[in-house]
Amino acid sequence: MNKKDTSMVNDSTDTCKYCSTNIYEENEPENRVKAIYIVGLSAIILATALYLNFFSSQQILAEILFVTVVIISGYETIPNGFRALFKGKFSISLLITIAAVGAFLIGQGAEGASVIFLFFIAEFLEDYAGERAKKSIGSLIKLTPQTATVKRDDQKLKLHAHAVDVDEIVVVMPGDKIPLDGIIINGMSSVNQSAITGESIPVTKKEGDIVYAGTINEEGYFELRVTKRSDETVLSKIIDLVKTSQNNKSKTEAFIDKFSNYYTPTVLLIAVIVATVPPFILGLNFDTWFYRALVLLVVSCPCALAISTPVSMVSGITAGTNKGVLIKGGEYVEEMQKIKTIVFDKTGTLTEGKLEVTDIIPLNNYTKDEILEIAGSLESKSKHPLADAVVKYSEKNSITFLDVKNFESVTGKGVKGQINKKMFYIGRKGLSTIYSKFPNDLIEKLEVTGKTVLIISNQEHVIGLIGLMDKIRTSSQNTIMGLKERNIKTIMLTGDNEGTANAVSSKIGIDIHYSGLLPEDKVKIINDLILKDEHVAMVGDGVNDAPALARSNVGIAMGSAGSDVAIETADIALMHDDISKISYIIDLSRKTMSVVKQNVSLSIIVKSSFAFFAILGFVSLWMAVAFGDMGLTLVVIINALRIGNN
Repeated sequence: MNKKDTSMVNDSTDTCKYCSTNIYEENEPENRVKAIYIVGLSAIILATALYLNFFSSQQILAEILFVTVVIISGYETIPNGFRALFKGKFSISLLITIAAVGAFLIGQGAEGASVIFLFFIAEFLEDYAGERAKKSIGSLIKLTPQTATVKRDDQKLKLHAHAVDVDEIVVVMPGDKIPLDGIIINGMSSVNQSAITGESIPVTKKEGDIVYAGTINEEGYFELRVTKRSDETVLSKIIDLVKTSQNNKSKTEAFIDKFSNYYTPTVLLIAVIVATVPPFILGLNFDTWFYRALVLLVVSCPCALAISTPVSMVSGITAGTNKGVLIKGGEYVEEMQKIKTIVFDKTGTLTEGKLEVTDIIPLNNYTKDEILEIAGSLESKSKHPLADAVVKYSEKNSITFLDVKNFESVTGKGVKGQINKKMFYIGRKGLSTIYSKFPNDLIEKLEVTGKTVLIISNQEHVIGLIGLMDKIRTSSQNTIMGLKERNIKTIMLTGDNEGTANAVSSKIGIDIHYSGLLPEDKVKIINDLILKDEHVAMVGDGVNDAPALARSNVGIAMGSAGSDVAIETADIALMHDDISKISYIIDLSRKTMSVVKQNVSLSIIVKSSFAFFAILGFVSLWMAVAFGDMGLTLVVIINALRIGNN
């Protein structure tokens, strides 16, 4: 149990305990044990008191035991109720306290003790049921590594992760939890990174690969060079962002807060009318109508209504986290159900942002292997991304590189060098001086399909062409198809030329594409769509996408490959760069909001019905707590937990 109650608005006074609980903190086991002891002891004392009250003449002893139950079970509820009153707030604890005191004043000690006892159980069960919603975040917190083995001055020192600096070398043994984000510089292993990326199977990591804090080294030994301090790791950012998300309320949740702020005083006023008008104006029995007013107070406690939205949002956010989707607040869960248009950046989002060789066209009696041999040898001396793609492709095809002399990189054009005493060129048109019989038709054919063309030539003629293209993500086509099935319009934005844009959009089925864009152009397109009253989500990964992510109704960033700026600007992050999760987010949003509507509607209907029958005298105090408050609250929580069953 918490040490303080909660408010239906954002202050220290309370409406329902669940609302104030930091849903991302781990539940304290000792508090749970304490609550179980209180429930057990109170149950025994209450049962004894009820027996003495109804089956013996020990009425005074029974009343003493009833008061004892109130003291034990209400050790938090009653003080919190009065604290709220002193601050001018009308909390659920105050309503329960008034009802219990009133019951004792009219000689219904059994009812008063039962109200306090049942309310304590309700609070305890709320916390216990809410543990499922907290569980995944608690597990993330537990993942945070505490120590790291660091190589310093030829020694291996075991230090706290906070004491390790960027660029230090950390040793990771088989079975170890990786302590910090870094790049492997020696060794290889299979790493289980499901907690960070959501991948279901371990991933092979080798030299040059990035590894994340909190993931598990399953078998091999490796050393990594630290790239981020402990408070900057992907895991720490996930935890911080998830904790922050509880403060970002949806519009529905904000409305419920405002509604609840006026609800409680209204209920108190009605209860006063019920307690005074019938006996003092109509001459009816005071005890009867005072009791009905007390029942009305209890049954009208808005706990179920107040938690109906936040508990559903927490369940939705937690379900997303379990699937590798980080949603920064309930407002974005709500907004996603309204989305009618999703705008995608191309490079790094629909594509992997990694060029690959797609075509090799030999000319003038050269073979494919000879072209690769020359191109690979020259490009092995370059650090350009195009060169890297050619080198990798050549190595994959078991090409042996030749010795290159007089190598020269020509900025913006390509590279050249001597191989076997002959000068060769690879790059764009204009690098060499050969223009006769230039294969313009072949080059244009490749460029129309969205490919980048490298021209290989010697001092006499062009000897070959290499076509490269940004690899389209395997999930892109299915993602677009899934969005169309959900009646979502898709748009692609890119800074690439029209040929590349058209090739990619046609292949994966994008509805509309725009090419040759600068960051400000992307923002303008998003803004124009919003002005047309379209609810727009933007999916991107780079720094240049940040303005568009911020302008859209919902910004979605690629969490692993995306830039820090994009991730921090976005409202949702895909931690495994899996864009197929976008359809899942839409389905999750729709399901969550459906549950919210169910919970709010059920709370209003049940509360109204019980209030009506309470005034007519058909509902007792214990029934009001057991069914109208505790029972309804648990139904709302259990219904919300269904969201995670995907």
